[in-house]
Amino acid sequence: MSRPSPALPLLAGLVLFAGWPAPSEASPTPATPAGQARGFTAQDLVMLDRVSAPQFSPDGRRILYSLRRTDWDKDRGIGSLMLTDPASGPGRPLTPEGMSVAAGSWSPDGRHVYFLSTRSGSMQLWRIAAEGGEPEQVSDYPLSVESYRLSPDGRAVALSFEVFPRCETLACTAEGLEARAADKRTGVLYERIFVRHWDTWKDGRQSQLFLARFDEAGKLAGEPQHLSRGIDGDVPGKPFGDASDYVFSPDGKQVVFSVRIAGRSEPWSTNFDLFQVPVDGSAAPRNLTPDNPGTDTNPVFSKDGRTLYWRAMKRGGFEADRFALMAMDLASGATREIAADWDRSFDALVLGDDGRHVYTSTLDTGTHPLFEIDLETGAVRKVVQGGNIGGFDIHGDRVVFTRDTLDRPADLYLSAIRARIAERRLTHYNAERLADVRMGAYEQFSFKGWNDETVYGYVVKPWDYQPGRKAPVAFLIHGGPQGSFHNQWHYRWNAQTYAGMGFAVVMIDFHGSTGYGQAFTDSISRDWGGKPLVDLKKGWAAALAKYDFLDGNRACALGGSYGGYMVNWIAGNWNEPWKCLVSHAGVFDLRSMAYSTEELWFTEWENGGVPWEVREAIEKHNPVNFVERWRVPMLVIHGQKDYRVLVEQGLATFTALQRRGIPSEFLYFPDENHWILRPHNSVLWHETVNRWLKTHTAQ
Repeated sequence: MSRPSPALPLLAGLVLFAGWPAPSEASPTPATPAGQARGFTAQDLVMLDRVSAPQFSPDGRRILYSLRRTDWDKDRGIGSLMLTDPASGPGRPLTPEGMSVAAGSWSPDGRHVYFLSTRSGSMQLWRIAAEGGEPEQVSDYPLSVESYRLSPDGRAVALSFEVFPRCETLACTAEGLEARAADKRTGVLYERIFVRHWDTWKDGRQSQLFLARFDEAGKLAGEPQHLSRGIDGDVPGKPFGDASDYVFSPDGKQVVFSVRIAGRSEPWSTNFDLFQVPVDGSAAPRNLTPDNPGTDTNPVFSKDGRTLYWRAMKRGGFEADRFALMAMDLASGATREIAADWDRSFDALVLGDDGRHVYTSTLDTGTHPLFEIDLETGAVRKVVQGGNIGGFDIHGDRVVFTRDTLDRPADLYLSAIRARIAERRLTHYNAERLADVRMGAYEQFSFKGWNDETVYGYVVKPWDYQPGRKAPVAFLIHGGPQGSFHNQWHYRWNAQTYAGMGFAVVMIDFHGSTGYGQAFTDSISRDWGGKPLVDLKKGWAAALAKYDFLDGNRACALGGSYGGYMVNWIAGNWNEPWKCLVSHAGVFDLRSMAYSTEELWFTEWENGGVPWEVREAIEKHNPVNFVERWRVPMLVIHGQKDYRVLVEQGLATFTALQRRGIPSEFLYFPDENHWILRPHNSVLWHETVNRWLKTHTAQ
């Protein structure tokens, strides 16, 4: 046998980005002469200032909000808190420059703002005077504070920590972690799943809720009281739970929290219940919603403390069921649903100052407006519309909110609920950075989709659109699958990054998308490759017929998660129009997915049961069964820490492509999860995708 050549041939086909300075690493902004119009880029995207979480001060005179900026050199975002008033613009920084903070909130008297920061080495609770000054650390626990909520009188705070259930003190958990780190043995024995969730392996700790009280100096002293003791579950829920999962009663004597009891059924259960516990520890937590098999979350007390409102899904095992608005009379336990006939899903809840209305923003026919709901009659009224209404707060008749659209990142706005005053934009972040950028114009359109039902989509023109000139097309397919590429500014799948390189963009909200009624959302379950594919085909044909600037002969289809699944499905079932495909975190084999994904409720609901009982349903729309039809060049992308759709799905897709001799590439991120989040990695993702599209759509 002949000896192999030196190293280079052994690395054939491998491109290492680590340690190689990509062009974008030299400068995070495009090198375009000032004043010369240009398209939007991935470098622009990662460097944008991000505005979120506006909150009125208790007296309504000031507004607190969060601002995230990118530190390109450190490859991370830096969060800060800003303070303004309704009469001025962006206001002033409240927290010191360079101090990264999160989760800002007003003290009840409006004198201080509290927040979380790792400035001391671990995540702890801090505060700063609303008039400015130096921040002071108010907690110094041996564990990081995961979330917090101040009591109504400001004398106590509910906190969550990750602790070992066996431990009686926070120090016990800290000592356990130190002992584990010093142990030379690395094996971990599990007795039940989850063994990992989202992007983290389980280590035996659970997020639990505690209560601490402030001393006269405003510091938290002593061991906090364990409120959720005996609860086998995470408070807040993982991986995306936060302080909205728990709330104090108006008198500060009770806390209500949402939790899914773990046990052995946690990975296939969506049954979160609301528990009530007295803050003095005089009783164990009591389940308020034992009869609902679905998710109960986001508790909100009425002003008088007699009624509890919350959001509830009614079908157990279904993560995309409609969130209903529920109310419970706490004295009698009587429960009723509010606005039961409104066929939209309630999102975050904010109670109005009058106590008679609640406000929510939610998807509605390709937009995300703000709605007012009368708590007595259930009447629904649209209060603010246009684009994507994000975080918001209410004070009297005024509403402060963030708005973003397909061609504009979020800024802060002020409006009124009933008074006839003009809406006012308070901030103009990114104006200087985007001064020379020309965004692609967008338009919503509709067509007759599956069963001739109305389906909506968006088309975005290239930034340098010229009448009579055709443009190549990026056909974006959203994930979820119960999701939507609606009129919003997206930080991972942003239509303007494609328009900015001269592409037109088409996005279809196929059957299964959210914001069009629950029946429309339900229709994708057990039919992943059916109705949605019909909608995509008909939507593509409708867009080509309506918009003459779309070049149907130079088009690529792209998608992530379910969108990646659909790209893999398209590869074997609708590959005629496409010059190339991009599958990010896509499902290749539904059968192996059902056995390997961490949240089993998802696959079991979508497939109609456990995999050994629904083999026919799984195989009917399984991309792996149609690999022999694959022919279109495909770029495959996956993160190693993706435990929703494991990296093996991406590797299998790439293997199939390579074995069939189809032009293909595999972009692998060893430190990313289901999403690509780090700034440098995001730019690399976009540069790789953009090069792939340009290569395969070149004339």
